[in-house]
Order: sequence, then C-alpha cells, then structure tokens
Amino acid sequence: MKKVYFIGIGGIGMSALARWFKFKGYAVAGYDKTPSDLTRELEAEGIPVHYEDMPELIPTDVENTLVVYTPAIPDDLRELQAVRAGGYNVVKRSQILGEITAGQKCLAVAGTHGKTTTSTLVAHILTDSGEGCSAFLGGVSRNYGTNMLMSHNPVAVAEADEFDRSFLRLHPAIAAITAMDADHLDIYGDLAHVQEAYRQFASQVSETLVYKLGLPLAPDVTSARMLSYALDDARADFHAANMRLGADGHYTFDLVHPDGIIRDIRTGTLGALNVENAVAAAAICLCHGTAPEAIRKAIGSYLGAHRRLEEHINTPSLTFLDDYAHHPAELEASIRTIKTIFPGRRFTAVFQPHLYTRTRDFAPEFARALSLCDEVVLLGIYPAREEPIPGVTSEIIYRDVTAPSKVLLDYNELCDWVSGRDVDVLVTFGAGNIDRLVEPIADILRKRL
Repeated sequence: MKKVYFIGIGGIGMSALARWFKFKGYAVAGYDKTPSDLTRELEAEGIPVHYEDMPELIPTDVENTLVVYTPAIPDDLRELQAVRAGGYNVVKRSQILGEITAGQKCLAVAGTHGKTTTSTLVAHILTDSGEGCSAFLGGVSRNYGTNMLMSHNPVAVAEADEFDRSFLRLHPAIAAITAMDADHLDIYGDLAHVQEAYRQFASQVSETLVYKLGLPLAPDVTSARMLSYALDDARADFHAANMRLGADGHYTFDLVHPDGIIRDIRTGTLGALNVENAVAAAAICLCHGTAPEAIRKAIGSYLGAHRRLEEHINTPSLTFLDDYAHHPAELEASIRTIKTIFPGRRFTAVFQPHLYTRTRDFAPEFARALSLCDEVVLLGIYPAREEPIPGVTSEIIYRDVTAPSKVLLDYNELCDWVSGRDVDVLVTFGAGNIDRLVEPIADILRKRL
C-alpha cells in the first residue's frame, strides 16, 4: 500500500493513525462530516481533508490504497459504500491499530474512565525520560499539543477503546484496566457482557496486567502477572501514601510499589483522581523498566490531556475548568474531586449529555451525580452518531436533579447565561460540542479578573 484514505479522519483515534501513516511516508487523505481543530491541524500538516460525501474524491488506485473507517460512520455513507463495492482493502480503525502495535512492545490502558489521562501520562513519562515511544491517544496531550507521538523506538502506547469491542484487536505486553463500569450498552446489552469483554482483553496481555483493586478479575483471567493499584489502599501492590493537598489543588504523595517507595511526587494535574491515574501510569512504567526518578520528574511536569479537568482560570475568587466526563461514574468522580479541591466554594456544573442511548440508560445516575453540585445547567443531548429516541431528552435527567439551583438551557443560550451570572467555581462537562463554548466562556470570565 502506498496510499491510506480515512473515512472519518477527524475522530481522535483516526487522526492519530493518519498522522502515523504520514510520518511513515504514506500519501494520506480523508473525509469528515465537519471541520474541527483536529482536521484543520491535519490540513496544516499536509493531509488533504474534505467535508462532503463525494466518492469521486477517493484515490482511484484501488490496489495501492488502504481505506480505514471508524464504526461511528453510518453504513449509508456513499463513500463507505463505494469503497466496499469497489474492491478496496477496507478495514476498521481498531484493526489497523492492532496491526501497528503488534510489531512493537505495546503498553495499553483500558477502562470505562481514566484511560485517556493515564495513557497520555504513560506516553509523557517515556518521552520525558528520553526513551521515546509512539503513542496513539484518545485525547490531545497538553504537553505536546497532539494526540499522536512518534518515535523510532519500537514501543507503542495505546488507549484501548472498548467501544465496538475495538480493544480486542490489541495484544499488549503490559496493560492497565482502570474501570469496568456499564457503558455502550447499545453495543454490549448489559454489564455482564461489558465485563466479559474486559476479561477477554485481559487474557490477551502477555507480560503484566495492572488492574484497579476491586475489579471483578479472577486470578486465572490471564497468564500474565497480575498486579493491583489503588489510590491509597495499602492492600494494593501500587498505591499512594502520605498525600498532601496544596492550596492550588495539586497533590504531593509517596508512591509505594513492590520494590520500594518513590517519595515526594507532585502531580502536575489537579485532584486526587489524578493521583490515582498517576499511580496506574507509574505502575505500567515501572513494570516496563523506567527509572523511578524519571517517573517522579515526569509526573510533576505532566499537564494532562485536553479537556480532562483542564484549568482555564484558577484564582481564589473565580475558577473555570473544563472536563470530558460523559459517563455517570466519571462525572461523579470529577465532581467529588472538584469539591475536595475547592471546599466551601459555590460549584456550578454545566453538563451536555452525550448520546440518546447513554442518557436513556443512565438518567438516574447522571441526576444523582449532578445533585452533588450547588447549581446545575443542563443542555440538550448531543446525538453524535445516533438518531433521536422518543421520550429521551435532557428533561429525564433534569427532573431528578436535587441541586439547590437548576436550569435547562439551549446550547446557544449558555454564553449569555454565563454573562449574566455571578459564578465562583464553574465547570463544563461533556463529550459533545460543548468544547466549542469553552474559549468564549473563558473570555467572558477573564474580563472579571
């Protein structure tokens, strides 16, 4: 193959693969439905992208063209139908990632939440230590400004995505599992099938499986060595001790591991949740053979992944954060973390539900998490790949929210609402297009400083 054509090139995982093929010298191009920061970056890097469903723009050199698509693309897309009918080699994103990482030592992070931050930190530790790695990330690293790190060192860091069972294409040497909650029930049906997929993923790990203490993983789930991690539970093989919270929300802690203690690690990111992610990332890197001092230094310089408790304003009187949380468990974890960091301050959460099916399946859990806040702003559901479901709107979450103050708003009303509201700690949550309002909101709030 000399050419690689991506259908859905603007996706976070797809764009990382496009960058990898470009780095390796292939002619790369692709289609996506709408322009975004990622597609604009790809175009600036010399990768042509178009935004209309036009089969005539697909390379005509069938024998020398590989076509990669994401399962988020609808089957009736004309370009997808054309390549399937035209004799092209057409593969899913997950298959290509599996083939790329199969030729390298793969370090993977799976989990219904925590995997982006943890895998991005693993990649940063290996890069900062001087070893280097190729990294296929599910978010944009704030240290490097990209979702794809490239190196000639044959070590690959991969975020193992459970959607569409994609992660079962990976056979990592070392892997972590951070959580096994119910999600993507339109794919799996129920929690039992979600957990069974994670167990299958665990069985494909060859050297070491690092798992969060308490997950339903039997000792015989894999032939690999199994080691546990936790935030501060001393029963775990890897855990934090002597945690100290700074006034700015950053923790310092000691990392206890099977071979000793790494003392006085300061997190570059906010909250206890990121201490736990740092423990998981450090566990992977220690098992890989990274020096303890290099791990301590890199955790301190890690800025996090874009939209993962990302700080935009952080002063004693006004704070604005943005977070990708879109599953009730991660939403609650983020909210509890923020309340711990900023005790006694008025907490306003703006939440945009993501997917009709997820809203339908977890409405009570979303309401319960949001009820921990002082004030809740609920936006309409972001549909992504889905068609509306009768009776499923943000109202089914809103009606059960018990926060002292709550309001339902249209997407286009949010900035005006912020302009007229006195806020203390404001956090935007969601995996939809709420990210496009972050900078406008930050601009509004910066004028108050």
